Amino acid sequence: MIKLFKPNFWKKRISFFAIILLPLSFLIQILSLIKNIIVKKHKFSVPIICVGNIYLGGTGKTPLVVKLIELLDKINRKPVVIKKFYKKHQDEVELYKSRNNKIITSLSRSQAINEAINKKFDVMILDDGLQDRSIKKDLSIVCFNESQLIGNGYTIPSGPLREPLSSLKDKQIVLINGKRSHYLEEKIHKISKNINIYYSEYVPSKIEKYKNKKLLAFAGIGNPENFFNLLKKYKLDIRHEISFPDHHFYSEKDLKIISKIAENKDLNIITTEKDFYRCKELKLYNINYLSVSLIINNEDKLLDEIKNYIQ
Repeated sequence: MIKLFKPNFWKKRISFFAIILLPLSFLIQILSLIKNIIVKKHKFSVPIICVGNIYLGGTGKTPLVVKLIELLDKINRKPVVIKKFYKKHQDEVELYKSRNNKIITSLSRSQAINEAINKKFDVMILDDGLQDRSIKKDLSIVCFNESQLIGNGYTIPSGPLREPLSSLKDKQIVLINGKRSHYLEEKIHKISKNINIYYSEYVPSKIEKYKNKKLLAFAGIGNPENFFNLLKKYKLDIRHEISFPDHHFYSEKDLKIISKIAENKDLNIITTEKDFYRCKELKLYNINYLSVSLIINNEDKLLDEIKNYIQ
């Protein structure tokens, strides 16, 4: 199996490889534009909140969806997560279920929404699907990460963006995980002054049990370095890091290698919650995972804004 990592030139403002790939990026965007023009939008009888991104992977959609479920439960709504079924995303499904979040998956998002309506859920939260123009969304929340922001600003394959930043013009909310970015704020508000920008941060739970331990950290998520940096932010002693591609399917061989390195260096193994769910069936019992919660600045203001869109 080919293992794909994001190329380094996606991180730079200007690079030779990004420039020579621009014609292909333009062609893909033209084809995408044509598709968006001809696609028929479907309006549903219940409010649709879409949580998505334009940066390819690793922007924190899943923790935000978990937080939105929590907020909507507080105001006595009946939210459900709608997710297009991909076998490689089973880790996210398991994570939602572990938090007692209701989720419906299907090869068709529209079919999943209709099933949810029949089951009397009254708010649909699309996990991803920002680029699916066949569904009319009442509220779109676009996620970014402070460490990557928009990369070099180009679209795939010249850069890491699924679509240009200008596509935010009809979106309502942007959530940036991490420190404040005046650079991105200015770019967004040049596109639309009506977009409200919020900030969030990850807060690990039960972090104390990993203090004073030497750790081997591994991750197969959109941006593994974000996980490693989070561990270091909380002063954990990371002695070895191993990165895998996003949604990597772990083999017994992978885990034996990880376990052998940890054993040789006398390290404890730690990974993300998503990665743990991809490993657990292999019955390797010495893997720990770090569970995180999302803390949103101005959370009450965000909830008030959401209420306006789902009334």
